[in-house]
Amino acid sequence: MCGIVGVASANPVNQLLYDALLLLQHRGQDAAGIVTQEGRKFFMHKARGMVRDVFRTRNMRALPGTMGLGQVRYPTAGNAESEEEAQPFYVNAPFGIVMVHNGNLTNAHQLRRELAETDHRHTNTESDSEVLLNVLAHELARASRGEPLTSQDVFAAVRAVHRRIKGSYAVIALIAGHGLLAFRDPFGIRPLCLGRGADGTVMLASESVALEGTLHQLERDVAPGEAVFVHLDGRVEAEQCAEASQLHPCMFEYVYLARPDSVMDGISVYQARLNMGETLAKRVISTVPPSEIDAIIPVPESSRPSAMQLAQRLGIPYREGFVKNRYVGRTFIMPGQATRKKSVRQKLNTIGSEFQGRRVLLVDDSIVRGTTSKEIVQMARDAGATKVYLASAAPPVRHPNVYGIDMPTRGELIAHGRSVEEIRQWIGADALIYQDIDAMKQAVGSINPRVEGFEASCFDGCYITGDISDEEVTALNEGRNRGASEGGDEATSRLSLPNAQHA
Repeated sequence: MCGIVGVASANPVNQLLYDALLLLQHRGQDAAGIVTQEGRKFFMHKARGMVRDVFRTRNMRALPGTMGLGQVRYPTAGNAESEEEAQPFYVNAPFGIVMVHNGNLTNAHQLRRELAETDHRHTNTESDSEVLLNVLAHELARASRGEPLTSQDVFAAVRAVHRRIKGSYAVIALIAGHGLLAFRDPFGIRPLCLGRGADGTVMLASESVALEGTLHQLERDVAPGEAVFVHLDGRVEAEQCAEASQLHPCMFEYVYLARPDSVMDGISVYQARLNMGETLAKRVISTVPPSEIDAIIPVPESSRPSAMQLAQRLGIPYREGFVKNRYVGRTFIMPGQATRKKSVRQKLNTIGSEFQGRRVLLVDDSIVRGTTSKEIVQMARDAGATKVYLASAAPPVRHPNVYGIDMPTRGELIAHGRSVEEIRQWIGADALIYQDIDAMKQAVGSINPRVEGFEASCFDGCYITGDISDEEVTALNEGRNRGASEGGDEATSRLSLPNAQHA
């Protein structure tokens, strides 16, 4: 999961790109990068760190031009510590192309061999994004055949890219001297939307909040398999480039990843989380009588809408019992279990009066590794709670994710190979309630009936691209673990759990 943005304007875009990346910072905190185009020349700055730390005044002044791209990185493939793998990526032929990518290719190893042996293109990192860029560059060269590049050549190249690559991808690229290209995988797994400013500026971004927060009007989402090409004069052309496409956005975007004020594929993230709370209420009633709950307390931040709706549905007081330190990064996307565990108490502190002598129901958006949940339950007990129940607004995360979310190894998943009762005992809660998967899909999907389904493989084990076997998952895990070992403490991220089942 990363955040990407692309802008085509008649005015300088460096500040606009910076502002948009700040609004997408929740999607990645490992690295940030911006590239701009002036004439036929690219200007780039990227480094590890948060947006506010990567870009100083001198860096911004060195980014002239009226077209540009930006990315905030959350690494799911390759080496998390490598500054070389920060995006954007660049190739000089054909034309000169820079690209940002959100997602994860599932056939990157095969493509890397094809690039070396058949296409005679060189890749210098372990990043699947560099592979994607080189595939795109090769297909652009083939489509243009050495002639001046046309929009139809661009769309032909994207059609060829769709045929070759598998996995999840939302892509924005700049082609020197020609324009801005954006496209999305045929299942629409990773989000991408299009908007305009009052001055005619065209912006593409991962989430609508990046548009609205920079005073741009959301026009629509880029359709699955669609390519959008923005010419240098601001004209926008779009064409469906996938042989077969269907809209199956990632469910985890609505559960946790996206900001609540975003609208993605016609679904308000906030409303989706309210609906999850509504359906979760039915599960709670069947497990813990409401008369045995004194207060419902969310685990900040993503669970708040679900917790509020749950409290309203059950007629139980909603209380804020945890205070979040906003200057600590999101625990889920911190590289390394040791860092992650240490950060829980740095990130959250209890308000003792909300727990003392009470039977509390804690509501979290999801339970992935379980270590955070265990710490939070203990914090509630330490603050004086007489009973601590835990409810997850998402179903059990039982399966690896291969489409760009950092939960790929089975051994990291507390729910893999364990019953709810076994999980409850390990976490230490008096009761553990999970969301029902079918109810969740119905609750979120009802907001936009045009959504044909959801990519929910981490919950249901169904991989929408149809190319994922146990062997494929193992291979992807090995690639991730190699990058983690080279990069540092990511290699320590496996849990030490009783009866742990590793891939």
